[in-house]
This record gives sequence, C-alpha cells and structure tokens, in this order.
Amino acid sequence: MSKYTVFFEQTSSGYSAHVPDLPGCVAAASTLEATRELMREAIEFHVEGMRMHGELVPAPTPHIEEIEVAV
Repeated sequence: MSKYTVFFEQTSSGYSAHVPDLPGCVAAASTLEATRELMREAIEFHVEGMRMHGELVPAPTPHIEEIEVAV
C-alpha cells in the first residue's frame, strides 16, 4: 500500500485534485468527499496503466510541509 500526496483545490463548481508524483492523474467533482473517492480510483487506474505500459511507477513523495508567511 502506498500513500501519494494529493492537492485539492476548491473551484467554482466544486473541487479538483491532482497528484504531483503522477503527472496527468487528476479528478474533479462537486464535493470534496466525491473528489477524494474519484482521486483514489484515479491513482489506482493511473498506476495500473503505467505498469501495463512498462513504465516505472514513481515512489510517493514522503514529506510535505506548510510554511507560514506574512502577506
């Protein structure tokens, strides 16, 4: 089992998400929970497709950090 970093963004019609470690792996839905579920499925499908095509599946980024700045 692997854990990939997923970035979620609120949009005018709901939410979108992408995985920096898996370029092109994206999902969007009207709710955050639906986007999470679609993203879970998208990651599995994306990795499966990479393996089927003999591509190297990148390891998940092990660390993410938030940095607070005054703006």
